[in-house]
Amino acid sequence: MKLTLPPLSLYIHIPWCVQKCPYCDFNSHAQKGIIPETEYIQHLLLDLEQDLVRYRQAIGDRKIHSIFIGGGTPSLFSAQGISHLLAEIRKRIDFEPNIEITLEANPGTAEAERFIGYAQGGVNRISMGIQSFEPEKLLKLGRIHDSQEAKQAVRFAQNSANFGLRSFNVDLMHGLPNQSVAQALDDLRQAIDLAPPHLSWYQLTIEPNTMFYYRQPTLPDDDELWDIFEQGHQLLSRAGYVQYETSAYAKQGFQCQHNLNYWRFGDYLAIGCGAHGKISYTTGEIYRFSKTKHPKGYMRGEYLYQQEQIELADRPFEFFMNRFRLLEPTPKSEFEAYTGLNVAEVATTMQWALDKNYLVETADTWQITQQGKLFLNELLEGFLT
Repeated sequence: MKLTLPPLSLYIHIPWCVQKCPYCDFNSHAQKGIIPETEYIQHLLLDLEQDLVRYRQAIGDRKIHSIFIGGGTPSLFSAQGISHLLAEIRKRIDFEPNIEITLEANPGTAEAERFIGYAQGGVNRISMGIQSFEPEKLLKLGRIHDSQEAKQAVRFAQNSANFGLRSFNVDLMHGLPNQSVAQALDDLRQAIDLAPPHLSWYQLTIEPNTMFYYRQPTLPDDDELWDIFEQGHQLLSRAGYVQYETSAYAKQGFQCQHNLNYWRFGDYLAIGCGAHGKISYTTGEIYRFSKTKHPKGYMRGEYLYQQEQIELADRPFEFFMNRFRLLEPTPKSEFEAYTGLNVAEVATTMQWALDKNYLVETADTWQITQQGKLFLNELLEGFLT
């Protein structure tokens, strides 16, 4: 069995935050004292070097398609540190000519003032976790910025365009504790007024092992959540934003290329505490791997935590779990090329999904419907059997 190799991205995890937000289940750690920036960057580069040896045959002559620096709060690192990290990575593996490099940032004033430095160091896309503009909601979410700082951060991002920043994203949440439909839509209008090229607008979900999980707040009911989504979607559409993924809207040409590679079942190397990666071999094997979660272990040089092969029987679910987050058509040729399976092997499940109006089909593609989006979990469960 031969696989066609998809684009290759790189995810970099920086685990420190000023404080842990009560809804966050990401691998993040509250800052205690001075962050060991220089030492951690050295470990990131050693981690990458090990992966480049371990996956040498899988990587082949592929260049890095996109980089996403997530966390935690990567903007706690200095512009000089991020610039050095990117320059050293480029020495170890080639970048595609038009590479997208995203850095997640807290919209606090101190971090936002570094945007020009990040842009000069190679970052060309900033993603800001604003979440809300309402003081009470920001306090409830554990955010350390206020609405004026958030808006000032957007202005910093806009001013950084002259220094190489091509785009920026605003992260906004809805379905917040005790949030009314009017409050959610007011948040969204304020975000739209800032004219970000990309807007991630997603519903708060209560995840295990978070503070909200153990002390659950009162959230809007299903009818209110539907009203928020339906009216918010109309606001975004009228403002020129196109929904291309379950929770992502963008102006024309500003979709996040890194996330698109995830959802299209692309490959991605992953370095840093708790980072998760995926790698394919032309010989047919596909692996998912993860790195040691805690900074203490990671900074002892214990990088690789576990690696598991994606078995043939699991590949339809793995592929469509990603692909059906996107609203674009899914080429049948990519299913075969990236999984090593024939479309005939999912024909029965596809017919069931077509009969349920979860999908529409052409000779060359499948595409999720509005009904499929509403029952996405049931659709995906069909591929588990």
